[in-house]
Amino acid sequence: MSRLLFLRRIVTHGSRRGYSSTLLLRKEYPPHTLYPMPALSPTMETGTISAWSKGVGDEFAAGDSLCTIETDKAAVDFEAQDDGIIAKILREGANAIDMPVGTPICVVVDDASDVAAFADFQIGGILEPPQEAVSASVSSTAESTPVAATGSSILFPSARHLAESNGLDATGLAGSGKGGRVTKGDVLQAMAAGSLPKLVKAAAPTVSAPAALSAPAPSVAVAPPKPMTLADLILPTVETGIEEDIPNTKMRKIIAQRLTESKREVPHFYTTHEVELDAIMKLRKKLANDHEIKISVNDFVLKCSAMALRDVPRVNAQYKSDTVTYLDSIDISVAVATPTGLITPILFGADKLGLSQVTSTVLDLATRARDGKLAPQEYQGGSFSVSNLGMFGIREFSAVINPPQAAILAVGGGAKQFVVRRGPEGEKLPPGVAMRMTACLSADRRVVDEATAGLFMAAFREYMNKPELLLL
Repeated sequence: MSRLLFLRRIVTHGSRRGYSSTLLLRKEYPPHTLYPMPALSPTMETGTISAWSKGVGDEFAAGDSLCTIETDKAAVDFEAQDDGIIAKILREGANAIDMPVGTPICVVVDDASDVAAFADFQIGGILEPPQEAVSASVSSTAESTPVAATGSSILFPSARHLAESNGLDATGLAGSGKGGRVTKGDVLQAMAAGSLPKLVKAAAPTVSAPAALSAPAPSVAVAPPKPMTLADLILPTVETGIEEDIPNTKMRKIIAQRLTESKREVPHFYTTHEVELDAIMKLRKKLANDHEIKISVNDFVLKCSAMALRDVPRVNAQYKSDTVTYLDSIDISVAVATPTGLITPILFGADKLGLSQVTSTVLDLATRARDGKLAPQEYQGGSFSVSNLGMFGIREFSAVINPPQAAILAVGGGAKQFVVRRGPEGEKLPPGVAMRMTACLSADRRVVDEATAGLFMAAFREYMNKPELLLL
């Protein structure tokens, strides 16, 4: 079977799902391959192409990035599996938003001389109107006046006053203001173009004197006035400057959707602890001076969270389909802010990693997350999440649970405070100054009860107060 015949069968099969092969039947094209929208994660149903790395006529090799695709989790590079040349880009810009998996996105050929033959190539689901029709539509719109043929527009008071004071009727003008209201600028523009009709005032009815004297006026039932509604009121607006609408990325849409579902469906409850950092700061300084190892406070937080999950395994769980699943592996999702939104790469087996391994792994994950280089398996799943906003000067906050996980720990920044200390026998010691931070656990009440949350926070605080236990 020839390659061209094989491709025809692919397109014909696709036409059963709504694709059209009309152009392929009218014209023979050189041998080519249609690249579909790939499924970059198990849960991916649609994707958006945010940028193309290769253009028409560009050659690429296996492993080269063809384009950047926004999935429901992150922006991921679509890498080629074979060598080729892009002959036609079928989806880009506004035509490349929320495409179902399997939708053709580009045409690839092996011979550079075949690229020109695909200049007019189109396939179903992506047919675009001819450029001449678009140009004609744009030109006709530009030449038409903004006056509506029928109907009445809502005018701002300033626009109505300007039109009526000049003896003009602006009620048929198409407005550019909010909700289609006609602004003063619209009236000035229409006056300059001379497109406003003269204002016609309705003449008052007159009654001749003889008719009025010859017969009494018949009694007419007067209907009660129609009550005004809120829609009848024209509220003045104050222009506050230029507004810019920026559409959400695919990733931010999914984040908004899932966080809304979490707050609506997951019964959150919160437990907060203040944790001293003096012992950790002392150990950090010792490791840096003696071994030239730099461990951040966040690395200690992750390691202490993992050890607390090992001690209180009922927090290391997921809730799916009315079933609670307790997990053996402690895989902590670390919240990382990226230009396109929040992503949570996973620190697998965190309880089994040393502090230096935690540091290097988190640094690598965060760097690749900001560059959009994470593989789907590196950010999907996880048994527990940690979100740290201390570097932004946030003292305390509560985080939203990331389903199906059962809990997330929100960590604020440290600050020096006066504290009252007690000795080993409970005796009072002189007050002093200590570095403290606030940690808030958000837990799913269907999985974790209050007592279990308290045990987890107590274990977490114990490891933070005695970080030497992490070195055992």
